[in-house]
Amino acid sequence: MKVEQHLSQLLAAILPHVVFDGWSQTSFDCAVADFKMDPAFAAMIAPRGAIDLAVAYHRQGDADMRAAYQNSSAASLKIREKITLAVRLRLEAIADKEAVRRATSLFALPHHAGEGASLIWGTADHIWDLLGDSSRDVNWYSKRATLSAVYGATVLFWLGDESPNHVATWAFLDRRIENVMQIETAKAKIRDNKPLSAALAGPLWLLGKIKGPQMRDDLPGRASKF
Repeated sequence: MKVEQHLSQLLAAILPHVVFDGWSQTSFDCAVADFKMDPAFAAMIAPRGAIDLAVAYHRQGDADMRAAYQNSSAASLKIREKITLAVRLRLEAIADKEAVRRATSLFALPHHAGEGASLIWGTADHIWDLLGDSSRDVNWYSKRATLSAVYGATVLFWLGDESPNHVATWAFLDRRIENVMQIETAKAKIRDNKPLSAALAGPLWLLGKIKGPQMRDDLPGRASKF
């Protein structure tokens, strides 16, 4: 059995304990005992214990969102509608709100905050990838930073939302997306305003030098171009 399968099984085993003890060593030990796994092997596949399982839980949600989006009829939607759908599907991929609440508390701790921010950035990156984003300049970063803020705020609102079918959350999400579109409209107006563009020529030139990450094609595991 592959390590990923064992990790998935441990993840399923820990969720009932997370409700009571959070993503803690206690929950991890209980999951290992429930699954009757050798503790040494469990420590090998999840060296940081419950923290590694919390990370795996978030990434599983990303994978479920990607699958749901690819099986949807999103192709005919406008960009704003696509973003809204992807964020909504990401939240709907969560089966246990309490597990996310506990993970939010975990990744709010100073020594885990960096990893928490990285996971949210990863979710935003998945969404832009699904939308076919081809930017390779500073927009690559700004799009993901903006969407990370939207997603993070929406998750926090969703955690406290008790409205039927989370209708309040979807209204909140629509307002945040509207804010983003207003920013994009303002940026377009700056580009189209010749006097203002001239005044900002220096900063715009500098921003134009920022490039998104480039994936090399000559690395092992990547197909060569002919």
